[in-house]
Amino acid sequence: MRRGLALSFLNTLVGRAGTVVVGIVLARLLAPEDFGVFAVALVALTAVLSMNELGVSLALVRWPGDPRRIAPTVMTISLVSSGVLYLGCLLAAGPFATAMDAPQAAGVVRLLCLSVLLDGLTATPAQLLTRDFEQGKRMVVDQVSFALSTGVTIWLAVAGYGAWSLAWGRLVGNVLSVLLLFRFAALWPRPGWDRRHAGELLRFGLPLAGASLLVFAMLNAGYVVVGPLLGTVALGFYLQAFNLSSWPVNVFSTSVRRVSLAAFSRLQDQPAALAAALARSGTLLAAATLPVCALLGLLATPLVSVVYGQRWAPAAQALQFLAVLGLIRVVVELLYDFLVAAGRSRQTMLLQGLWLALLVPALVVGAHLDALRGAALAQAAVAAGVVLPLYARAAVGVGVPLAQLLRPLARPAAATVLLAAAVLAVRAVTDPGLVQLAAAGLAGLAAYLPVAAPLRHLVRGTPTPV
Repeated sequence: MRRGLALSFLNTLVGRAGTVVVGIVLARLLAPEDFGVFAVALVALTAVLSMNELGVSLALVRWPGDPRRIAPTVMTISLVSSGVLYLGCLLAAGPFATAMDAPQAAGVVRLLCLSVLLDGLTATPAQLLTRDFEQGKRMVVDQVSFALSTGVTIWLAVAGYGAWSLAWGRLVGNVLSVLLLFRFAALWPRPGWDRRHAGELLRFGLPLAGASLLVFAMLNAGYVVVGPLLGTVALGFYLQAFNLSSWPVNVFSTSVRRVSLAAFSRLQDQPAALAAALARSGTLLAAATLPVCALLGLLATPLVSVVYGQRWAPAAQALQFLAVLGLIRVVVELLYDFLVAAGRSRQTMLLQGLWLALLVPALVVGAHLDALRGAALAQAAVAAGVVLPLYARAAVGVGVPLAQLLRPLARPAAATVLLAAAVLAVRAVTDPGLVQLAAAGLAGLAAYLPVAAPLRHLVRGTPTPV
């Protein structure tokens, strides 16, 4: 488990660092309108991916017996669902793009959504690698396909293909991922059908598919609101701010989630060990995520200007609040995996549904009152004020004492307060820019690390999921 987590973190860190560099390059090659068009297509792809294979592939990770018994049925469900969903993409691309106030995005939607067919092919082998903690092989797949995707995207962007360059680059990278995943999978699943397993798989997977769809809707509700209400240019700014706020999720949460469900599932019959694993995992994630999110929010203006250029400065208005959302997402995703491993998939669907129901009207009101900043503030308020407490309560309902969740967070929280004070002190005597970004970042970390350093013993402690 530890080896899998270490490789997963390395994979994610290298990949995200590369994504940042590529994002900086593309921000100078493409216009905000191009990112807005691609954002519309990405919304469509994320929607169909959230429903693809109906959530049944996760059963391969959680299955207590031999996964080869259910792999053929999982493969069949994945292939059929991906085909049906892509047909829906072809038919709905035009009306969807028009509804998003970006009719020029219809062709990009149809092209990018070909990835759903590739996802249907790889769902089974990818989850088998996850079950066995084969993160080294997954790292090879991700990094090689990213390199190819990046090369194609930059080449087409230089040639003047705009949003199409982003779509073609991603699709070509996904094709290579398919080939590599099947090369590395120990078991080459073939389509098959077992009615008994199909019923059990669907009972497990459908609530997860529903929850995933609601997660997608929640994450993309901002795009849906900002685009029609504030325009494509504002949508491009919002997309960049949301991408920046997702750094902690993409680096820390993604790394942990590639092993957490498999690890939690192995402890599903040991309630005390499962609760201890959640508490320790949450503490480690908080220690890594809190300072990053605090720096993102407090240094939003110099960060956006230095990284993407001055023309992207309006994105900082959203980033200062979306950084809070990034922190909440890291915690909630860990609790989500915990609840799934504990057999509470229906509860996760209900919680995500409530999140979406509260978020949409809050976004509309926020965007009307204060444009980008108002929409981002609505995201943060709903996540911190309602969703996080409800997920914590759900974990308590499984058998995790609330004190066991909160007590270990005291040290990283106190260290983050000191970090914020140091950053604000530097901000008060410097102008936004590279000097402020570097000086405030170093001062904040210098205040944070001595207080948080004792938590490093958790990494060397007794084996747990993370």
